[in-house]
Amino acid sequence: MLYNLLVPLSNQYSFLNLFQYITFRTFGALTTALIVCWIIGPTFIRWMKSLQGKGQPIRDDGPESHLSKQGTPTMGGLLILFSFTISTLLWANLSNHFIWLALIVTLGYGFIGGLDDYLKLSKGNSKGLAGRWKLILQFLFGGIAAVGLMQTTQPIVDIPFFAVQWDMGYAYILFVMFVLIGTSNAVNLTDGLDGLAVTPTMMVAIAFAVIVYLAGNTHFSSYLLIPYVSGAGELTIFCGAMVGACLGFLWFNTYPAQVFMGDVGALALGGALGFVACAVHQQFLLAIAGGLFVLEAVSVMVQVGSFKLTGKRVFRMAPIHHHYELKGWAEPKVIVRFWIISFLLALLALATLKVR
Repeated sequence: MLYNLLVPLSNQYSFLNLFQYITFRTFGALTTALIVCWIIGPTFIRWMKSLQGKGQPIRDDGPESHLSKQGTPTMGGLLILFSFTISTLLWANLSNHFIWLALIVTLGYGFIGGLDDYLKLSKGNSKGLAGRWKLILQFLFGGIAAVGLMQTTQPIVDIPFFAVQWDMGYAYILFVMFVLIGTSNAVNLTDGLDGLAVTPTMMVAIAFAVIVYLAGNTHFSSYLLIPYVSGAGELTIFCGAMVGACLGFLWFNTYPAQVFMGDVGALALGGALGFVACAVHQQFLLAIAGGLFVLEAVSVMVQVGSFKLTGKRVFRMAPIHHHYELKGWAEPKVIVRFWIISFLLALLALATLKVR
């Protein structure tokens, strides 16, 4: 909004040229989302407590230490979504189609998660929205994103290390839907401990803020041998707003959490990361930067597959962060060590840009 309002006036007031720079607006978006989250956070948490009463239902079959968290309000993802949507609308170029597609996907997946959270709270258990309906809705919003990207970009996937672009044709639509659904569910599975999901999300968003800025610049993309995507640089502002909102939310979500993210936040943030990666054809870099999310999802698949085939469990409990809890690791130790892994993977993803 500020871009659209102020840049036309830069001929009269030269200092307004600042709003033409993506880097300046990204910093503005990050700061705005952070401040908004901090300001309304305490009021939001009190409101959630008054509405939810007992708070998020705690699984009876989970680690016993989690039973003490009963009464903590959930749906804190609404705070994230509000903060970074407002910030994105304020600082981004609203004539950019990538911004609107990103917001549609993010808020769409947030709607799915919000519906799931609402049903859990209203029923007083951890069941929520039936899996088939959740998947149908995820396919719906994933399809909107895929068709939108097919109309604006090439149906290619960049292969790291080899500087090769794989042209998938119309199969790209299904691939984008798979990436969005997989990423959103993987982030959701990771969201099992205080601050465990939001910090890796922030680290991946920082990595992709760099990647989309480079992909949207003809000189940098040519030098690094990555696909150039016209207009994708504006998603740097979107990523910056996501980082600011996640950082602000971490203030309230860090151990011991005052509020849980809930599916409304986890599905939305996963969908947002998936869309950004697809917009610049860097789905494989997302798998590297978001390797922690991949690990969490794979641990569940391995656990379920092993139990169905052999009747035995590979882990004491899945997702894998619960396995380490049951091995005796304190919750903060699990959280911080997983943060370190996520940080290293984000750096590795960025490093691959020079290995071509």
